[in-house]
Amino acid sequence: MNQVVLVGRLVENPIVTETENGKKYTSINLAVARSFKGPEGTYETDFIRCVLWNGIAANTSEYCHMGDVVGIKGRLQNRKYEDKEHNTKYITEVIAERVTFLSSNRKTEIQDLENTETA
Repeated sequence: MNQVVLVGRLVENPIVTETENGKKYTSINLAVARSFKGPEGTYETDFIRCVLWNGIAANTSEYCHMGDVVGIKGRLQNRKYEDKEHNTKYITEVIAERVTFLSSNRKTEIQDLENTETA
């Protein structure tokens, strides 16, 4: 079974791009904190590349921004490509099948702005 579940923060704003065939997609990096401390006594973070397609890509791009917490359910996929020097490179990424919007920094920013205006 090939199934991945991640919860983390968006490292950058999602931007939708279109393939030559007209399919929409976005690639995001998700910062996922580990549940244990490393040798230096701090929690380490993994940065995981996720690819979102069509409606999932469009909705995530519209409603999510850098710093928002999202949950992703998907599958791992390996692919290869050749770089400019014709060396074969391999990439492992998560293909998202479902994205859940868990929290947004924008709500906090709006509340902070409202509190500042009334003070």
